[in-house]
Amino acid sequence: MGNGQCVSVTGGKSVNSSPTAAVDYPTHHHHRPPAPGRPLVNSASAAASPATTAPEMPHPSLLRRLLTRRRVVLACAAVTVLAAAAALLLAAPTTEVPGRALLVAGARLHPRPREEPRAAAAGRSPDDAPSLPPPPPLKAKAGLPSKISPALSMFSAPVPSPAENFDDGSAEEPEHPDMKENPLKESAPFLQEPISSGPPTRRSDVSEDLDESGNAEPPPRPEIPLWSTKADEELRYAKKEIADAPLVVGDPDLYAPLFRNISVFRRSYELMERLLKVFIYHDGAKPIFHSPELKGIYASEGWFMKLMEADQNFVVRDPNRAHLFYLPYSARQLEHTLYVPGSNTLDPLSIFVKNYIDMISAKFPHWNRTKGADHFFVACHDWGPYTTKLHDELRKNTIKALCNADVSEGVFIRGRDVSLPETYLKSARRPVRDIGGKPAAERSILAFFAGQMHGRVRPVLVKHWGGKDADMRIYTRIPRQITRRMNYAKHMKSSKYCICPMGYEVNSPRIVEAIYYECVPVIIADNFVLPFDDALDWSAFSVVVAEKDVPRLKEILLAIPESRYITMRSNVKKVQRHFLWHTKPVKYDIFHMILHSVWFSRVHQVEQ
Repeated sequence: MGNGQCVSVTGGKSVNSSPTAAVDYPTHHHHRPPAPGRPLVNSASAAASPATTAPEMPHPSLLRRLLTRRRVVLACAAVTVLAAAAALLLAAPTTEVPGRALLVAGARLHPRPREEPRAAAAGRSPDDAPSLPPPPPLKAKAGLPSKISPALSMFSAPVPSPAENFDDGSAEEPEHPDMKENPLKESAPFLQEPISSGPPTRRSDVSEDLDESGNAEPPPRPEIPLWSTKADEELRYAKKEIADAPLVVGDPDLYAPLFRNISVFRRSYELMERLLKVFIYHDGAKPIFHSPELKGIYASEGWFMKLMEADQNFVVRDPNRAHLFYLPYSARQLEHTLYVPGSNTLDPLSIFVKNYIDMISAKFPHWNRTKGADHFFVACHDWGPYTTKLHDELRKNTIKALCNADVSEGVFIRGRDVSLPETYLKSARRPVRDIGGKPAAERSILAFFAGQMHGRVRPVLVKHWGGKDADMRIYTRIPRQITRRMNYAKHMKSSKYCICPMGYEVNSPRIVEAIYYECVPVIIADNFVLPFDDALDWSAFSVVVAEKDVPRLKEILLAIPESRYITMRSNVKKVQRHFLWHTKPVKYDIFHMILHSVWFSRVHQVEQ
């Protein structure tokens, strides 16, 4: 190269070397330049000179220049060799786990990008994929109790924290399933100002694109994938087929009055059965991952996890075929394992979830393709929504199937997220038992409620109706002299209407319990998106009462004609099948209804 410079290319970048960059010049010697006209002779000219003439040696400054030039050439050669060696190392195969990331509290250190090996690892079956070595333990946020630190080690949960006041299903059956935790003071204000109160939200409200105040509200904007797959084409096909669904008349398997649009539902369900493929991430250790809790008030998330992981119809090992990606962690197990009673913070849970998603997005390409829009998780614990607060893509893009489906807190997104039914199950072996109730003519109690004074609605309910009206059996606790002859379940089986007020959160297991006991549910929870609202017409088998109308509750119920009540009670019995768990899923049961709601949401996110 001219001017004593050399250029080498390493990874597409130019590296320039010059004498001033490669050689350290001494500064304590100063040399004069050669005298003008003074000849510079070499050995050949010296040999041609007369013997009597002493050969003239090169000037000292010239020798130094020659030595400097030689050093520059050697330095350039060394740089070139090192660049070639680096290029060979980058191109060589490695046994390192592709895309491995170092996880710390709330941060990720990315390795150099290597897309092809990472994609190859994602395509392996779970049996032959290399296991991910655990990174350094996660660091707890400053100020948290010291016992948090060991619980934040990489997805390998420690012994559960002492949370014995929470229901684990081992206790004897209570009079009523009221075993929820006190909410944290910072439950949900981390996102936005609450929306003004309104009645429970149905999908029909969403379809009109109006918010609670009646203003226009655009639906969530779908994420455009970074690259398209065959699964995307199938989703677009399904969306068109659902929009053009043929009219259904007299379907023997489905009772039309229960559905908002039976033609749309049946076509969507048929396409789900035919097309849907789900990939389940196998990363993560028990009990937080792959460890379902099958009884108690949070059983919905556990039973879905159990049945999804055992499924052979929808689950695939090849992620490139998947329309949906399931994140198999349990919000209940997160609380039981990581929450420190009395700490009044969900930071350990949120940090854990954030780092799990960071690990998934670093190890596999699928999250980054859609920014999480084709991923989903299922959480029935009240705190499930709040554990997403540290990861924007998880909170905004992922399909969240939540029991706590409250649109006023800024977590549940109407039109994208799914309202999960909260089911209180007493047995892990026999999820379906002791259902049914008395015929309509034998139900002598107008309305019934018994429960603890959780939240803002129940104290108002008891204040107006507790012990003041024989037709309104409203209790904080059923008196002992009454329970001897009629316990909690018998009250529900003998009542026309079962009052289902919100507790600390909008959701309540009483809604599904009322359906099990064939009692018409009366739902009092503003801003609550009702389960399966994408398919079911809740007005056919339930009554929705605004919180402000609790003082008029008896008046509202008595105003319902008897014929209308008979129809609703009959519909409750018919809709029951869509809320039942089975050890082996059956068509149109609660497992398939949850999966259909997730599928339906994903289909309608895809742009044509």
